[in-house]
Formats: sequence, structure tokens, C-alpha cells
Amino acid sequence: MHYPPPRPGASIPRRRFVQGLAAGGAVAALGLGPRTGQAAPASPVPVLTGSHFDLSIGRSAVDFTGQPRMATTVNGSLPGPILRFREGDTVTLRVTNRLRDAWSSIHWHGLLLPANMDGVPGLSFDGIAPGESYLYRFQARQSGTYWYHSHSMFQEQAGLYGALIIDPAEPPPYHHDREHVLLLSDWTDMDPAALFRRMKKDSAYDNYYQRTVGDFVRDARADGLGATVRDRAMWNRMRMTPTDISDINGHTYTYLMNGSAPAGNWTGLFRPGEKVLLRFINGSAMTYFDVRIPGLKMTVVAADGQYIHPVTVDEFRIAVAETFDVLVEPAGADAFAIFAQDMGRTGYARGTLAVRHGLAPPVPALDPRPLLTMDDMGHGGMDHGAMDHGGSHRGTMDHAAMGHAGMDHSAHGQHAMASMEHGSAGMQQHPASETGNPLVDMQAMSLAPKLDDPGVGLRGNGRTVLTYGAMHSLFDDPDGREPGREVELHLTGHMEKFAWSFDGLKFMDAEPLRMSYGERLRIVLVNDTMMSHPIHLHGMWSDVEDEAGAFQLRKHTVDMPPGTKRSFRVRADALGRWAFHCHLLYHMEAGMMREVRVEEGA
Repeated sequence: MHYPPPRPGASIPRRRFVQGLAAGGAVAALGLGPRTGQAAPASPVPVLTGSHFDLSIGRSAVDFTGQPRMATTVNGSLPGPILRFREGDTVTLRVTNRLRDAWSSIHWHGLLLPANMDGVPGLSFDGIAPGESYLYRFQARQSGTYWYHSHSMFQEQAGLYGALIIDPAEPPPYHHDREHVLLLSDWTDMDPAALFRRMKKDSAYDNYYQRTVGDFVRDARADGLGATVRDRAMWNRMRMTPTDISDINGHTYTYLMNGSAPAGNWTGLFRPGEKVLLRFINGSAMTYFDVRIPGLKMTVVAADGQYIHPVTVDEFRIAVAETFDVLVEPAGADAFAIFAQDMGRTGYARGTLAVRHGLAPPVPALDPRPLLTMDDMGHGGMDHGAMDHGGSHRGTMDHAAMGHAGMDHSAHGQHAMASMEHGSAGMQQHPASETGNPLVDMQAMSLAPKLDDPGVGLRGNGRTVLTYGAMHSLFDDPDGREPGREVELHLTGHMEKFAWSFDGLKFMDAEPLRMSYGERLRIVLVNDTMMSHPIHLHGMWSDVEDEAGAFQLRKHTVDMPPGTKRSFRVRADALGRWAFHCHLLYHMEAGMMREVRVEEGA
């Protein structure tokens, strides 16, 4: 079998590189023909429209790496069909589970609907037994770009996800001539449950990029020997590594765009002079993507299905479960690469905008691998020297505002790092459940929202990068009331044990977060970990506040980079039991989930 040679400058080991580029897309259950070095053209994702849908969950053969595997699919397609209906319509979706050995479910991510239609087994319904069907029925109370996925075990990782588009009852506040849906995802040939077990045994399995003696010499020359020694000693005492950007990366994953591996070159057509709407959805289990289209500006017009004031950028980071709608005006070339590299720079998904099929513009080289600094971890303000490593660019960030103290890990028996002395003014308080907790290996003490920070690996790269601070909803606060109370939750974890939680309490050990029907409350999230977490509250909007506490941006998934403290308002207008969790699938399964109960007179 012939494979294309590695791209110059690519740092992916050949084995993973081959897996990432060898295949063209899902083969469904139609049989696997002989493979050649020529990637098969990407098959279009089916589109179903109307108000009545029949969906069948089953298993289908796919081949992304040269090794046939069985995926969990909807109507034999990976991703599942694009579902399209209209704002105001009452829709019915009959979902039949044809898996012989597993219960299943579908959750309609970001949709406002009755709790028993939300699709979370154990909270709002029992799930769909093998051979059984469930009838979802609800009114579309919103419009925009959303998606759907299983909420049962690891079926989402195995392929059970798809795009969901709700056309608006009124014309949108922008003009476009055509549109394309671009669903990004991550695929593994491993059994997803086996991958979870591997993470529990060896959470650093995919972290190939450890710092070398050469890196030490380079940093010592740049920052001074003393600062470099102190930096290394601090990381060693924490038993952490600045190369740990994501838990699972391109060494395990093949990244897909609309179900096509990179060699499949998914292609969306345009005619010169057209304004094209691109609906980006991150349907990954674990992967953040940084997206750009070299040669084109992108004007972001909606976030998580909700209109925003247009923002023109070169690049955006899309967290797991987020959606962004962007307008582009392709001109000056017949083809443009759509390039979505993972946050750790270990691989990419790619596609093409072109005037005809068969064109393949050059794919950019991966950006330099970023290294976390203490600031990125939420422990800035300490004397680490000028830790500008690998393009992570400290820039003009306010380190005092992000100063963090207090990683007294001796209490946890894991890290022997002494407590760092800081003044008590403005220090972050922590719930008692974190104290002495063997599932908590880090605490941050004085945080910032960082709404204007592009994020690790994106600062100072010469491109205009989207930030939360640059996005403002096209409408005022839809509720208008000041929150009547405030709830603070800490995102906690233990890296080596791959344990994740809120306030150090796993899902099974935590009491539900209770809300009184109709109340307006503020939720404050504090990220005590060195990882980013996309936090999703089911059934209700999360209205992100600016640094002054004013309404800024309506979302269904709020990204929480390390070292951040962000707040959002919630109107508890949906009775029932709801999930509230990190949308990194393996973090949720490892415990970073809570139940929210909205009750009359709670």
C-alpha cells in the first residue's frame, strides 16, 4: 500500500501520520473494497429536512486508517445525517436503537426543550433499550447551528453525533448566497472504553513531547540559568509537564471534517463573488481545534447558534461542543484550504472550499508546539523568569491579576511542593471538600476571566484570533434582572489519577445543584486545573458576563481555560433534572458532572 510521504516539517511520528492521512471517510455498511493509495472522495453527509424524522442507531463499518472498524452510527452514516427544521415548528424524532448489546440515547445539544426530551439516561429518561424506540417531540424555540450526540457511555466517541440546523422564522441579520456545515470530530480505532481505561492507568500516554537537555540549554541562554533551574524544579515538584496541552491527541486520534480524514479532502463548492456561510461545529470527544482558512478573512456572526455583532478574524479556537457561524467571500483563487489543527499541534482536520471538486490547495504546516507557562496554569505572579517558550508568548498579560498561590501538595501526598507565599488580599477561597482531597492536585488562588486572551499557542502569532471578549450578543440581556444569588463551583482534578470533578466531588458523591423555578442566578466557575474545560449546562442558556459583571454573550457551552474565573447568568426557566458537565467526554465520565434540579419553590 502506498502512502503519501510526510509533509516537510511535520513532527507527527510516521505511524500516526499514516493513520491520519490514509483514509478518505466512512464506508458505512456497504462493504469494504480493496484499498489503494488514492484516497476515496469524501461522501456527502445526508441531509434530512422537515418536522418528522426517523433515526436508527446501529453499527456500520468505517475505515479511516487502513484498519476496518465498527462505528456507532445514525442511519448508517458517520457523522449522522444533518437534521434541518424550522424555528416554531413542532418536530418529532423517532429514534430506534438497533444495537443488540447496549442501551442508547440522543441529546439535542443546546436546545431548549422539556426535560424528558433532553436525552440524558438516568436524569430525564431511562434511555433507549436494544430493539426499542423513543419518540422525541418538542417545539423548536430557537434557531441556529447546533448538534446532537449520544449521552450513553462512550457512543459519542464511536461516531454517534451529527449536525442540527434550525432555520430562523425571520431572516438573519446578514446576507449569504450558500452555506456549508463543517462538523469537526476525533476518531480512534481503539475501543473507546479501552481508551478510558488507558487514561486511568497512564494519563500521559499521548504526551510524547518531553523537554530535552537542548531545551534546557536554550532556555538558560534566553532566561538565565537561575530562572531556568527554578522553572524546571517547579514543574518537577508538581509532577507536571508544560507539554501536556491535551489528554489525548493526534498520536491516538485521526481528525475528521464531516466524517473525512485529511486525505479525503472534504470539499464545499462556491462560485466567485458569492458570500458563503460556514457553520462550524466541534463534535469531538476531547479535541479543541484552531481553525483558519489561509487567504480568507472570516466574519463570525453567531456563537452557539445565537447572533453576535460581526467580528472579523483570521483564526478561532473552537472548544468541544461549541459552534461558530462565519461568513467568507472566496476570491482570487479557485480553492482555499480549511485548516483545523488540534490545540497541541499533533495533527489536523482539513477540507477545501473550491469552484469544483478535485482541487487540493496546499495545507499549512502545523504551528510550533506550545508550552504551558505558570501563567497558563493559573500560577503566574511568581518569579519564574521570562518563560516565553515555544511560541506561548507571555506578551503583555497582567501577571499580577493572574497571580496564584498555594499549591501545598504535601497534604495530598502527591506533590511535595511548599506553599507559595502571597498576600491574603484577593486570594481565592476554596470549598472545604477540596482540602486534603486525594482527587485534587492543584488549587489556584487569584484568577482572572482572561476574556481577551486568545489562549496558549495563539498569542502573538501574527493573526487576528477570536476571543470571548471580542464577541457580544446582538441583543441585550433577555432577562434583565440582576441575579438574586451566586453559586461558585471549582473545576478540580488530579492529572496522574485522571480524576475530574466539581469541588473535588465526583458526580456520584455530590448533591444536586438546586434552582428555584424562575429565579435568575449567577454561576461562577473557578478552574483549579491546568486543563481547559468546556462546561455545558443542559436546558438553559448560559449568559456570559464581562469582567464588570454585565451581560455580554449568550452561550450553551462556556470554555474555561486554565487559570480562569468566569461567571455567567442562568434563568432557571426549565423544570426538571438537568445535566451540568465538562464536555470533554472522558472528563465527564471520570466525574466532572453535576445534576441540576429546577423545582417549584425550591
